[in-house]
Amino acid sequence: MKPQRFALTPGEPAGIGPDLCLLLATQAQPHPLIAITSRDLLAERAALLGVAVTLLPVSLAALPDQPAPAGSLYVWDTPLQSPVVAGQLDKANAAFVLQTLTRAGQGCLDGHFAGMITAPVHKGVINESGIAFSGHTEFLADLTGTAQVVMMLATRGLRVALVTTHLPLRDVADAITSERLERVTRILHADLQHKFGIANPRILVCGLNPHAGEGGHLGHEEIDTIEPTLARLRSEGMDLRGPLPADTLFTPKYLEHCDAVLAMYHDQGLPVLKYKGFGAAVNVTLGLPIIRTSVDHGTALDLAGSGKIDTGSLQVALETAYQMAETRK
Repeated sequence: MKPQRFALTPGEPAGIGPDLCLLLATQAQPHPLIAITSRDLLAERAALLGVAVTLLPVSLAALPDQPAPAGSLYVWDTPLQSPVVAGQLDKANAAFVLQTLTRAGQGCLDGHFAGMITAPVHKGVINESGIAFSGHTEFLADLTGTAQVVMMLATRGLRVALVTTHLPLRDVADAITSERLERVTRILHADLQHKFGIANPRILVCGLNPHAGEGGHLGHEEIDTIEPTLARLRSEGMDLRGPLPADTLFTPKYLEHCDAVLAMYHDQGLPVLKYKGFGAAVNVTLGLPIIRTSVDHGTALDLAGSGKIDTGSLQVALETAYQMAETRK
């Protein structure tokens, strides 16, 4: 596989993102990986962790074509607005976090990077700074001019995409319209083909209600919305199974014969996936014109600077981005 450049954003500077990047740099990577962050921040965190990593400065005008040696990390220096103390949030650095995401996302759009991998941000502190921010996914959708994106988490043997994401449970049923379900299903199907190399994806679709509505006795969303939409898409050749009761869909009988599960809401699908693969799962944003993967965990402020962290999820996020880029070539 020919080396391709990838952008890495460490996210919240007071969290474990910088630690993850430094620990990852102790291992050789098959592609040039460029951390877009403050060089001073990484140097300070490396000293705190006692990790010997050589920070190699790069710029947009001089990006490397070969991977960095083990024990070193390419850094596109992005200055902080305020000094960072590990574990202590500072809203003064909110704009810095968004600048790193903008540099990475725009770099992907401009062809400088084959994809971007993100460590966790802290949505609360960004909003406290006066910047409206609902998450990586929405930010990158806006940056790339994408009308609809889909959140999918994946681990070994299981992919789960979501029709709705961060909504109060009370609002979920109203949000599951035929139009939304069709858009999400089309994006999931297309990206499984073009970014994961699956020629004819088989997708299992959860019902919304217990027992998938039990013929209308436990809800009518399956009858009125979900089944007619799936039937229309099946007529185009998509392999869609469902709507199926979520409590039986997530069993080996069904999962061993599918490429992805489409869940109706966040906590219908993700608890199963995280139980199966927490620490070794990846968050993938589907529907974007760029490749973006992320870790499956938060900023872990209490562990920042402690060295008591696991790079497993970030490594999976990297490997997934590499595979997606190779498939899409």
